[in-house]
Amino acid sequence: MKRRMRRLSVLVTPQTFWHLARIAKMAGFGDNLGRVIDKLVREKVLALRGEEGDHGN
Repeated sequence: MKRRMRRLSVLVTPQTFWHLARIAKMAGFGDNLGRVIDKLVREKVLALRGEEGDHGN
């Protein structure tokens, strides 16, 4: 399967880097911090979509 990818450079604090590395290790992603960022962004987008639906109630 061919994935559409874009290259991105990210500047983070040492504490954020440590947290990203820790999440990668817990999720079994090895040292692939990009996959952690993808996962966090997907979760946030899904959460925001859920909030959009709640405004009408």
